[in-house]
Amino acid sequence: MTASTTRTTPATTPQTEFFWTSGAEGVLRIQECLSCSGLIHPPRPACRHCHGTDLGVRVVSGSATLIGFTVNHRFAPPGMLPPYIVAQVALDDDPRVRLTTNVAGCDESDLTLGMRMEVLFEQVDDVWLPQFRPASEPGPVRELPADDPDAGTIAQRVRPMVSADKFEDRVALTGIGMSRIGRRLMVDPLSLTVEACRAALDDAGLTVDDIDGLSTYPGAGSLGPFTEGGVTALESTLGLQPTWHNGAMETFGPGGSVIAAMLAVASGLARHVLCFRTVWESTYSELVRSGRTVPPAAPSDEWFAPFGAVSAAHLLAQTAQRHFHRYGTQRETLGWIALNQRANAAANPTAIYRDPMTMDDYLSARPITTPFGLYDCDVPCDGAIAVIVSARETARDLAQPPVFVEAVGTQILERLEWDQSTLTHEPQVLGQAAHMWSRTSLRPGDVDVAELYDGFTFNCLSWIEALGFCGIGEAKDFLVGGGNIAPDGALPLNTHGGQLSHGRTHGMGLIHEAITQLRGHGGARQVADARVAVVTSGGLTPSGVMLLEAGR
Repeated sequence: MTASTTRTTPATTPQTEFFWTSGAEGVLRIQECLSCSGLIHPPRPACRHCHGTDLGVRVVSGSATLIGFTVNHRFAPPGMLPPYIVAQVALDDDPRVRLTTNVAGCDESDLTLGMRMEVLFEQVDDVWLPQFRPASEPGPVRELPADDPDAGTIAQRVRPMVSADKFEDRVALTGIGMSRIGRRLMVDPLSLTVEACRAALDDAGLTVDDIDGLSTYPGAGSLGPFTEGGVTALESTLGLQPTWHNGAMETFGPGGSVIAAMLAVASGLARHVLCFRTVWESTYSELVRSGRTVPPAAPSDEWFAPFGAVSAAHLLAQTAQRHFHRYGTQRETLGWIALNQRANAAANPTAIYRDPMTMDDYLSARPITTPFGLYDCDVPCDGAIAVIVSARETARDLAQPPVFVEAVGTQILERLEWDQSTLTHEPQVLGQAAHMWSRTSLRPGDVDVAELYDGFTFNCLSWIEALGFCGIGEAKDFLVGGGNIAPDGALPLNTHGGQLSHGRTHGMGLIHEAITQLRGHGGARQVADARVAVVTSGGLTPSGVMLLEAGR
C-alpha cells in the first residue's frame, strides 16, 4: 500500500537505512550483536547487553506480541487523521526489542494484549514503515514480557553511597517565588521569569547582588513555549555575573535545576543559586493560532513520529493500559487522582481550574488517547517559578524558615528510550525512588505530604507505588474513594491542585508547594504538622526526587 507523502517520515542515516528500507523486500531487519546474538534497537554502535562492538544486521521473523495500544483521538500529525491506533510490539526473536508502530487491518475491539502479530509494510516516499496486524494463525494469548529490572528487585541495583558525608546536609532551600499563573496572559515569558525571580529574592530577604549562581531547565537550546531564553536571557536582563550556571534538558527532570544547584552550593562554587522555570504554552498556542508567530521546526523522534506517536501521552497511555491489564486497575483509579487535585485547587486562589468535578465529569470527558481523557492531562498555562538554593550556614540569617534536604534520588536504572523501558510504570520513577530511600533512614511512613509529578494522572500513580506508599499493583485499593490522598488522609497529595488543576509548571510548582507546606504557609490548604515532604520531578525523561524536611 502507498500512503500520502505528507506523512512524517524518518530521516534515514547510514546507521538506520537498513531498518527503514528493508520493507522493500518484504522483510524486517534489526541490528544484531554478533558476540552475544542479542538484538539491539534503536541501532547503537555497541551492545548494551555484552558491550561488544562486533555488530551486524539480522532478518527477523516479523512475528511479535502486542504489548500495548492506544487509540488517538486528540492529535492530528501530518498525513494522519484521528482516530488511529498507536501500538507497541515485542519481537518474538528477542522480546527485549520493542517497536512503536501502528496496527493495520483491524479495529480496536479486535485487539487484546498478548495476542500474536505479524509485520506488514507501508511505503511512504523512500521508506517502508513497519506496521503490524493480528497474525493469520493467532495461537494462544501470551504473557507480557518481564521488566528488566523488575520492580520488586530494583532496590538491589542501587549503588551504595560513596560517602556518609552527604551533600544534601550542606544546603537549604531559602526562597520561593511565583509569577502570575494563567491562561493566555499574553505576557512576554522573560517578564514572567523576572517576576518570579524577584519574588523569590524578596521572600528570602536577598538582593540581586547576593546571587552567585543561576540554574534552569531546559535552557536556551529549547524551542517554542518551554523557555524564556534560559540563563543567557536572565543574566542579560539582571546582570548577575554568576560564578556558576547551568541550563539543560538532560538533568534530573524538569525540576532538576534545583538538584544541580544543590551540588554547586555543596561543592563551594556558589552560596545562593537562583533556579527558575518558565512556560508560556497558553499564550504561545494563541499566537500560533492567530498567525502572529510561526512555530520553529522542532526535531521529531524518528522512531515515534512516523507512527503518529507525537506526544508523551501516546507512550504513557500504553503503560497505563498495561498496569490495568496486569493489576486490575481501572479508569476510576486514575479518576480519584484527578478529583483530589481539583478539590485541592478549590482552596488555592492561584489555581487555574477550581470548579468542582465529579467522577461522572471525569469519566465522560472527551477522549485524548485511550485510556486517557481530558482530565487525565495537565493544564497548559503561562507562568514562572523560582527557588533559591543556599549554603546551609546562611539559612538561619535569611527571612524565611529554611527547608532542609534529607535525600535526593537520581540514579538511572531503567532504559531511557520510552518504548524500550518499564512496562507497567512510568519509566524513570522506580530507579530514582529506590535511590532516594537508600540515602536516608526515613521511610514512606514518615512522609507528611507528597507533591508528585502529574503531567498525567498515571504519573502520580506510578510515583505512589514506586515510592512505597502502597505495594506495586496496589494503587487501585490505596486510591479508591480518594480518602488516603486527601489533605487529612494518610498521604496528602498535590495540595495546591497539582499540574492537573493548578497548571503545568513542569515540576517547579510542586517544589514551590512542598516548601510552602513545610513552612506552614499553606493557608486554607495547609496540611497540619507537615514536617517531611517528598517531591518528584518528571519521569519518562531522566527524573529526580527529593525528600525535604522543615527547618522551623
